[in-house]
Amino acid sequence: MTVCLADNFEGVELILRIVLDREDIKIKSIRTQDPLKNLQGRSAILDVHAVDSTHKEFDIEIQRKDAGAGAKRARHNSSLLDAHILKSGDDTEDIPDSYVIFITENDVMKGNQPIYPVERYVTIGENKVLFGDGSHILYVNGKYRGNDEIGKLMHDFSCTNPDDINYEALAKKARFFKQDEKGVSIMCKIMEDMRNEAELNKAKKMAVRMIKAGKMPLEDIADYTELSLDTIKELAGQSMQFA
Repeated sequence: MTVCLADNFEGVELILRIVLDREDIKIKSIRTQDPLKNLQGRSAILDVHAVDSTHKEFDIEIQRKDAGAGAKRARHNSSLLDAHILKSGDDTEDIPDSYVIFITENDVMKGNQPIYPVERYVTIGENKVLFGDGSHILYVNGKYRGNDEIGKLMHDFSCTNPDDINYEALAKKARFFKQDEKGVSIMCKIMEDMRNEAELNKAKKMAVRMIKAGKMPLEDIADYTELSLDTIKELAGQSMQFA
């Protein structure tokens, strides 16, 4: 689905219109698998990072594992969005709204609701008043199948046959990657790259454990993990920096 949303302005607008219940969203830019870093070098890769015509920023995260949609993950992604919105000299009062939207395979909030908005409130005596800082987090229940727009959208997110997808903005992209010869070739390359990236990350994690154990020369770790010696030295330097 992330691949289907790359440069798919109509599809991203459709999702945001349904999830946020707004008709006025006009997306101006989309970046998929967009890496953002904080000042300490800690990064997050946003599945779909979009900006609309009013400069509002959106991070759409598509999560199959519940562990990838935790509250602290949402907080981290929201903070990274905010940190990259303001430029030098900008007034903080001019910061546009930001939205982190988790579309999860399961009902991670376990409330049997289609959408769970997360907002900050000020407690005044027995009353709670919306803080209104412009930072928004929403969880969308991928299990929801109600006979409404969000139910149809969640059906489409789990649909394997493009001909069964309700919304054409999503169906035409899925059809391209599943049925068009060029699209299938692109998808195969993407899947191959994903597998290679997963293997590389696995090797790096193993190398870091071996470096921290301190029982083997870096040259031997490079041979064992089949990573370059330069990569091993870089990992060793990072391990010492954050030790």
